[in-house]
Amino acid sequence: MLADVEMHAIQTSGNCIRNVTADQFAGVARDEVEDPRPVGELLRQWSSLHPEFSFLPRKFKIAVTGAEADRAVLKAHDVGVRILRHPATGQVGYQILAGGGLGRTPMVGKLVRDFLPKGQLLAYLDAIMRVYNSEGRRDNKFKARIKILVHEIGLETFREKVEAEFSRGADWSADENAELARIAPAFAQVAYDKLPAVSRAFEAAKLANPGFAEWAGNALFPHRVDGYAAVTVSLKPVGGVPGDMTSDQMRAFADLAERYSLDELRVTHAQNLVLPHVKLDDLFALWRALGELGIATANVGLVTDIIACPGLDYCALATARSIPVAQAISRRFGDSARQREIGPLQIKISGCINACGHHHVGAIGILGLEKKGQESYQITLGGDPTFSASIGEILGPGVTAEQTPDVIEHLVDFYLAEREEGEAFIDTWRRIGHARFKDVLRREGEDGADI
Repeated sequence: MLADVEMHAIQTSGNCIRNVTADQFAGVARDEVEDPRPVGELLRQWSSLHPEFSFLPRKFKIAVTGAEADRAVLKAHDVGVRILRHPATGQVGYQILAGGGLGRTPMVGKLVRDFLPKGQLLAYLDAIMRVYNSEGRRDNKFKARIKILVHEIGLETFREKVEAEFSRGADWSADENAELARIAPAFAQVAYDKLPAVSRAFEAAKLANPGFAEWAGNALFPHRVDGYAAVTVSLKPVGGVPGDMTSDQMRAFADLAERYSLDELRVTHAQNLVLPHVKLDDLFALWRALGELGIATANVGLVTDIIACPGLDYCALATARSIPVAQAISRRFGDSARQREIGPLQIKISGCINACGHHHVGAIGILGLEKKGQESYQITLGGDPTFSASIGEILGPGVTAEQTPDVIEHLVDFYLAEREEGEAFIDTWRRIGHARFKDVLRREGEDGADI
């Protein structure tokens, strides 16, 4: 799943159409240009029973973000919609991307329109759909994706065809703007209490409780309303199954959402949860309650916050296990001080070529495959799910499940030795080059290391 907040539209003729508002902090984030959820709902309604969608392949995904930072993996979707301000006029509109996707043939989405005024989004997406349905491949199910069309005819040709189609369309801007205005109140928040920007109770609790201070430094996201924070709750206890909760934990967490977060919780594409509206004064009590439930691990975005698909343990399409590999890596890096030393690092694991674990866009990606009846794990480095998206590069031959934690540890140790001040893993990889990371594994192998 490639979305933080996902709204399913329709399933017809075997097509899975997903319209997503993929920012878990939509409506609360300080870096947000505009709440993307009304646009996501507009697209859900637009796509439902739309005739052009009858000709789609097995799946088609649209991502929407309204923030300055991409938390929607925009460039990994068939179509990406970024809400932004025009640099010259300050007018709010849309940037449109197309041709992204992971799976068997991973590709990064391309910029189709730099700025599209409000009111013209549906007409422009209609033009994209018409070009795709008239020009796209249907002779091979593996080629029936918009990313293949953009790649084969080239971005410029695709853009020209879309613009030509768009110029022939009707002007629906008044209707679209009116519909957005009708939808928007459905996403209006309950009135917040008027609170000071600084909570004395929160600051005192951090001073008195190092564990709470560590969790607060890791789990909180700045809220646009003074006195509140958005809280990401990790579902990645060290050695646990990524993203798992028991039914008792779910019920208890729902109670916490009612008590502390204005009756709202969200599910993220990173297999974690968000309580988007928590008072700073309530954070210590919330942390204690989460601890009693076993979901207060302070590792959001760190090396043990691993995304993993169900893999061979649960999925009929999988060719290798994912969960045990994630658990082994998590235990290897379980020490909290070591995790903080390493800093932000995204590890993503898929159990087959369909890439449900997003391994292509992980700083470290792991793909499980079947090779001569044995599970083999292919490592990639340099994936990036942000606006500067990139597809990871293969490190070398596959390794066994038992060898995988050793390989990851060698890579992380090399990164720690080579990084500059404040440099994330992917930045070090980009600066010193892929070959240097490949070389460290070659040297380890020559020294007799079991990798």
